[in-house]
Amino acid sequence: MTTRTGIYPGTFDPITSGHMDIIRRALHVVDHLVIGVAEDTGKNPMFDLETRAKIVREDINQQLNGDATRITVASFSGLLVNFAATHQASLIIRGLRAVSDYEYEFQMACMNRRLKPEIETIFLTASEHTHFVSSRFVKRIAALNGDISTLVSPYVAEHLRAYYAR
Repeated sequence: MTTRTGIYPGTFDPITSGHMDIIRRALHVVDHLVIGVAEDTGKNPMFDLETRAKIVREDINQQLNGDATRITVASFSGLLVNFAATHQASLIIRGLRAVSDYEYEFQMACMNRRLKPEIETIFLTASEHTHFVSSRFVKRIAALNGDISTLVSPYVAEHLRAYYAR
């Protein structure tokens, strides 16, 4: 039996309850999930690549218990489809919060298909309790000392508090 591997890419700066929702649901679609933590220098992330990968790995271990064994966290730079091919993934999984996400994601899916036709992109729509959650909002609320307890795990909240306490 072949193992179906999927890639869930993102900058995860930081990983949110929205990301975790997509991760949990993606595990119903694939046997093995690779969380690809993207370098993405264009976004000027709060945490460096190594720290983001560490936070994602630990957050998954704390929240997903037994399912964490079906997940690999790896950082990458360069083309997503090349990263996916390196991990022998047949699927790229993307989350959609709103219609505004769709246009960009659709264009990326088309380009990725042109580059590597054997790798398919699937979209999972955000659950109703997470469709408004974004890393950008989480960081802004945390910077203003707001309550982020429903937006990120306690582990991630601790990292954000430490960052803004500097």
